[in-house]
Amino acid sequence: MSNTSKILLGFIAGAAIGGALGILLAPDKGSETRRKIVEKGSDLGDSITDFGETVKEKFNDVVENVKGSFNKTKNSMS
Repeated sequence: MSNTSKILLGFIAGAAIGGALGILLAPDKGSETRRKIVEKGSDLGDSITDFGETVKEKFNDVVENVKGSFNKTKNSMS
């Protein structure tokens, strides 16, 4: 996992923890707190999906670079 991915994952985790603590410690009614938790859970799910797509794109870029390097080496040996 690259440093950028680790930083992004740390940021997402920190935001999720901070948001959850903020909601749980807020002086709201129970129904309002539950609604906020559902909204934050949905936001977290979206963030995780975006992170997964970013990782997938970076992985595909690495695979393409390796394939290109392999083909260059293969052609230079022929």
